Amino acid sequence: MVGTFKILTLSAALEEKKINLFEDYYYDTGSIKVASARIKCWKAGGHGSESYLQVVQNSCNPGFVIMGQKLGTDKLYEYVEKFGFTQKTGIDLNGEATGIMFKKDKIGPVEQATISFGQGISVTPIQQVTGVSAAINGGTLYKPYVLKYITEPETNNIILENNKVEVRKTISEETSKLVRETLESVVSEGTGKNAFIENYRVGGKTGTAQKVKDGAYMSNNYITSFIGFFPADKPEYVVYVAVDNAKGITQYGGTIAAPIAKNIMKSIINIDEVPQSTEPKERIYTWLDTKYIKTPDLIGKTIKEAKKITTGFNFEYSGEGEKIIYQEPQPNIYVKENSILKVMLN
Repeated sequence: MVGTFKILTLSAALEEKKINLFEDYYYDTGSIKVASARIKCWKAGGHGSESYLQVVQNSCNPGFVIMGQKLGTDKLYEYVEKFGFTQKTGIDLNGEATGIMFKKDKIGPVEQATISFGQGISVTPIQQVTGVSAAINGGTLYKPYVLKYITEPETNNIILENNKVEVRKTISEETSKLVRETLESVVSEGTGKNAFIENYRVGGKTGTAQKVKDGAYMSNNYITSFIGFFPADKPEYVVYVAVDNAKGITQYGGTIAAPIAKNIMKSIINIDEVPQSTEPKERIYTWLDTKYIKTPDLIGKTIKEAKKITTGFNFEYSGEGEKIIYQEPQPNIYVKENSILKVMLN
């Protein structure tokens, strides 16, 4: 469960004020020594000097180890319990499992370090979704359910109904807001960029967990994952995707699971007709990415004025006259660079 479990460590470290995302820095050399173990970052040679915001964006394992050390075993385990990772959620499905978690008295320095970034443990998908939902919804852990209600077939009266059941408070509203903003930056700037959806605010976290067999880590065999949510400023939907041992591709959550989650979220947007965000984030691009740019507002401008501000678009117009009365796509939405911008004259 590497990566997505890091949301718990981040939430705890922020709630306990052990880190400042913007002012505290960590120097990543590519690995960190903990007792007899050397824990590596996914990036050979490390990320160098990075703020703790960048530690999260880069999904840097050694940086999360430091967060866990700042919390200490007792406090870290307290949040593991708060977020419900040591017990069943109580969801209305048969055969729910509890996952695999170290007993508190069995946690030494190495176990504490690996818990911090989610290695060596296993939580169920519903535990994961329930815990992350608590981290982003304002800090409240709720009991999940599948069945909304049952009605009597002839009268249509409700005879059984599931309602919200609050389990406990995990973190404060203020911390939850900071977690949301941090995870949104993971999608706009960090390892989750393949889940970015233009004109919508999406947050999330990637995960890459090496599988274990007979007590040893397997070679080139991973579970890659991504957990995303939107709208990031006021979450309504959470999507969790895990892919077991993907073939023919570099096995990272950002390259495998994030694009799948993006397609699922885009389907939800279409089915539920989710409105576009009023202030969508701008994605940070690399030279390999397909670039999206914001459409200018051309209504009321002349053709000459419009042409000066439509760089990055192919410009077409119809009708006659001086002033633009309509444009497609509409102003202030993100479209692919070099898209056709059509306008109608008066």
